[in-house]
Amino acid sequence: MPTTLRLVLAVLFLLAGIALVAVAVLGARSRLRRNGWIGVRTAATLDSAPAWVSANRVAAPPLGAAGAVALLAGLTLVAGPAPVLAWIVTGVGVVGSLVLTGIGGALGDRAAQLETASRAEAPQPAGCAGTCAGCDLVAGCRPQP
Repeated sequence: MPTTLRLVLAVLFLLAGIALVAVAVLGARSRLRRNGWIGVRTAATLDSAPAWVSANRVAAPPLGAAGAVALLAGLTLVAGPAPVLAWIVTGVGVVGSLVLTGIGGALGDRAAQLETASRAEAPQPAGCAGTCAGCDLVAGCRPQP
């Protein structure tokens, strides 16, 4: 593998690894805000804030592992391995990162679906339609002691 290609791939792996680890840490700490760019973005996760938090918390470990694989591949390529080993590291880094990221996304989407379903099944207090329309109706939506 030519040195220039090896170094470009190493930088790409390192940047992807840092981004994946950052998303995993933010998701695990529930600090990742709903957005259209990073995190687990599916119809189920964008449905509500609790679904978003739940999905990204569940997806954090596989995303962190994907980031670790990418970082390890990048650091290995920086070290300048033999050409055959460099191609193997590149292949394992790409496949490992993509598979783990996909697993994290699938698990996160499933967690969001379960979160949405559990909220839909939660019993509502008597006389409450789910959301209150005015201040005088607030007392009717609160559970009675």
